[in-house]
Amino acid sequence: MLESTNHRALLCFDFGLKQIGVAYGQTLTAAAKGLAIVKASDGAPDWSQVTAVIDEWKPNLLLVGLPLNMDGTESELSERARRFARRLQGRYSIDVQMVDERLTSREAKSMLHEEQRSHERKSKMSDLTRIDHLAAALILQSWFENPELGQLP
Repeated sequence: MLESTNHRALLCFDFGLKQIGVAYGQTLTAAAKGLAIVKASDGAPDWSQVTAVIDEWKPNLLLVGLPLNMDGTESELSERARRFARRLQGRYSIDVQMVDERLTSREAKSMLHEEQRSHERKSKMSDLTRIDHLAAALILQSWFENPELGQLP
């Protein structure tokens, strides 16, 4: 009975200036799946796409990847990701946490290159568009493994 009260559905966003990757997961299975790419213009998302994903998946917690420098310091992109997180919380009244995303994009690229080699894919461009939502899934999976990583925007 206790598990059902702690069950959460989550969406995770990998913030970017041109596109934002989105992944879905739930605490019951602790599995993350890349869902979609939301188009953005200089970091401003297409809010109608964000709304559509939130309406479809009905999360009760949102995560946003926090792009830190390798030494743990913040950059301009970190502040823009925090601003995006605050806007998510303000628009949708859903709790938001930030999660350190260092190396997730690199890991996503590595995974896609390995998949490309093993499946001998012809279209590299379609793979590159998947990096952001795969990175979002990796961020979400890291949160499942260690929820203490989450911090307020």
